[in-house]
Amino acid sequence: MSQADGLIVIIDYGSGNLRSAEKAFARQAKGRPVLVSGEPDEVRRAAHIVLPGVGAFGDCAQGLRAIGGMVEALNEAVMEKAIPFLGICVGMQLMCRHGLERAAPQSPHDGLGWFDGQVRALNVPPALKVPHMGWNEIAIHQDHPVIAPLDGEDVYFVHGYGAAMAAAAQGDIAATTDYGGPVIAALARDNMIGVQFHPEKSQAAGLGLIERFLEWRP
Repeated sequence: MSQADGLIVIIDYGSGNLRSAEKAFARQAKGRPVLVSGEPDEVRRAAHIVLPGVGAFGDCAQGLRAIGGMVEALNEAVMEKAIPFLGICVGMQLMCRHGLERAAPQSPHDGLGWFDGQVRALNVPPALKVPHMGWNEIAIHQDHPVIAPLDGEDVYFVHGYGAAMAAAAQGDIAATTDYGGPVIAALARDNMIGVQFHPEKSQAAGLGLIERFLEWRP
């Protein structure tokens, strides 16, 4: 299978609800092959790449780097070849420079560094529970063909940490949600999209995002 086949690769690095993600993407793939794989060579052949993620930032980063050549394959496909990429939940967080979950501030976990942001614990009023779990409405900040149609839609979140962007990277914020203040719900730049929510659990709104992503040719 190759990029010419429209191959969709969901990266398996020991994190994420891969079965539900695979089912959701297969449903919207319109006959295109969907492959769950931890092989860097499959990532290089992909026409669209998906990085899911459930759990702690550091564990997920370690799991991704434990696959020999995977980070190099991702950088080649996404940063050099500009293959469309979607990070989901911790997958979005890993697109940032650093993560502070289970780390000292002076020695954070390294992410992929594609977005100039740091992943920090949610800072919410005491009346609100952490993790932020359940349905919440999102507001759009970019006129992005994949994300903009979700303006005002409810999507499903499960997270206790969120991205905080550097001053120069505020333009990469594609959507926010309100949880005791603005929380980044999506990031986007060039061929890269990250969503903090779970499209595979967000019913029609999430399936619509998946369909638009798979049709997207940035």
